[in-house]
Amino acid sequence: MPKQTFFNLLDEKRSQIMDAAINEFAEYGLENSSTNRIVANSGISKGSFYQYFEDKQDVFDYIMTMLAEEKIAFFADKRPPNSNMDTFAYYRWMIKTGMEFNSAYPRLVQAITRVLLSEGLYYTEKFKEHREQSTQALRVMINQAIERGEMDPSVDVELAIMIMETWNNAISAYILKEGMKQDDIMAWVRSTETQERIEKLLYIMEYGLRKTESQFEATA
Repeated sequence: MPKQTFFNLLDEKRSQIMDAAINEFAEYGLENSSTNRIVANSGISKGSFYQYFEDKQDVFDYIMTMLAEEKIAFFADKRPPNSNMDTFAYYRWMIKTGMEFNSAYPRLVQAITRVLLSEGLYYTEKFKEHREQSTQALRVMINQAIERGEMDPSVDVELAIMIMETWNNAISAYILKEGMKQDDIMAWVRSTETQERIEKLLYIMEYGLRKTESQFEATA
């Protein structure tokens, strides 16, 4: 985490440094990122950088903290439109709300996605706790769906988790890749064409896992 000297800076200066770091990780990832470029693009000296951070890993860890804080604030007043939604409808709502978040903070999400997924750091020991929190939430959701008769009971729960995680990552990657080409990413995400494409992706996932009518008849 940053040293106290970083937090002693004016808000504008802190933002300038973090914007430079976020852009660096979004463009180059963590492994190929350059402290020299972060320093040059933020308008500070290299000596000052090391007064604020231990190294570029320290900067990235703080960006992860920033993402978590922004997500908590963003989702604080978000509520599903219907309290009686089934598991798949709720999952669809979560995905679409997450898309809204990604489009509100595209460069921040792009930087973290590139490092965690493109470079594979999400699956390392360092991020094990974060990964387990995510998979446990999906595990609970899937088991509840099976108990409610919404999901095929023969589904392997761990494979279902992998499928839902993969679909989520694929949708996020699509939104970031295509959305960054747009002049107004939020308007593009909310457009009918984009929403229909996401619906089709979610449909494929849902009906690979959902309990079918024939299964209902067989167990009736």
